[in-house]
Amino acid sequence: MTAAVPIVRIDNVSKRFIIQKSKSLKERVVNAGRSAKFKEDFWALRDINLEIDAGTSIGLIGPNGSGKSTMLKTIGGIIQPTTGSITRRGRMAALLELGAGFHPDLTGRDNVYLNASILGLTQKQTDRFFDAIVDFSGIEQFIDTQVKFYSSGMYVRLAFAVAIHVDPDLLLVDEVLAVGDEAFQRKCLDKIREFQAEGRTIVLVTHSLNQVTDICSRAVLLNQGQILFDGLPHIAVKDFRDVLEERRVEEVVAHGEDPGANGSILSTTVHARGRAEGQQIEAGDDLVVRVTYEHPTGIDDWIATIQIDNFRGMPVYGTATSRTDTHLARLKEPRTIEFVLSDVQFGAGKYFINSSLLDSEKRHLADAPQAASFDVPYFQLADGVVRLTPTISDLG
Repeated sequence: MTAAVPIVRIDNVSKRFIIQKSKSLKERVVNAGRSAKFKEDFWALRDINLEIDAGTSIGLIGPNGSGKSTMLKTIGGIIQPTTGSITRRGRMAALLELGAGFHPDLTGRDNVYLNASILGLTQKQTDRFFDAIVDFSGIEQFIDTQVKFYSSGMYVRLAFAVAIHVDPDLLLVDEVLAVGDEAFQRKCLDKIREFQAEGRTIVLVTHSLNQVTDICSRAVLLNQGQILFDGLPHIAVKDFRDVLEERRVEEVVAHGEDPGANGSILSTTVHARGRAEGQQIEAGDDLVVRVTYEHPTGIDDWIATIQIDNFRGMPVYGTATSRTDTHLARLKEPRTIEFVLSDVQFGAGKYFINSSLLDSEKRHLADAPQAASFDVPYFQLADGVVRLTPTISDLG
């Protein structure tokens, strides 16, 4: 048997943009053809190699400027790579930016036909899908209004409705779902899961890490145009948070500041009362979290916080000294705060402790993401982040 052919193959792709340093059109004309000091090369992508198999859902994540949207646009054929090649097969639908494929002076009705034709549908095919498109979008009363009068949410509703009705093998989505309201986002996510069940391929760019871990079977972490990680979403999310913390420290240093000038988190530990660190946490245990802080110059009004995330990166618990009216002495020398969570009932899985130091205005002075972790054993009767024992009766 031969191996399945990927629906997308990216081979040694790099993309260069030229940044003009001239500030005005006149300067650009005067400096045209002159020294390279008036322009600068920016490589949005560097030597990317990636294969996307049919039927998979992949999340592209990374800091701003890491190359996520550029990669999606090269996959979609919107921009051409400077070097390398991209091979794609099947019908594609793309939601790459707000209003893409729409003409502002045309009505919503006209734009449905225009956008559908761009995505490969004939007029007869669009006629057949039109009512379903309008119904899904939920903007029937505005369908004969020029789209330049639409809100951003209405744009997204109509564009997404068209994209999912062109019967795509490959769906590219770039952050636009964040514009819609919560009800419409749920509707879109339900449609995406329906696509997954039908074996369609989805490539998603988003800053919502919960969406990545919930929807995607694979995640690609980009940074400065290169792939840092390609694999399980929860590991990619963890590495992404590490990258963000490294960037924060680099920015502080670049401004001539000491990363620990506003305080530091020296250590975070977690264990069940009566048991050593590293042992599993059982239902009914008292969970003990100890965080050690310090401040170089001293601070009187400060707040210690912890947040517990599950392996998908979703917050499941959080508390702070300010919530319990705990009086904290002046922080300068290392000081350890103990949080005791009584009678915990976490569901099975791995959990991570995030520690933070805040000032009285709740501004973050120091953060330690995923500074400690603990495991909860398998529970046969239920799944989820809460362990509850069910009693089930057939009432006829």
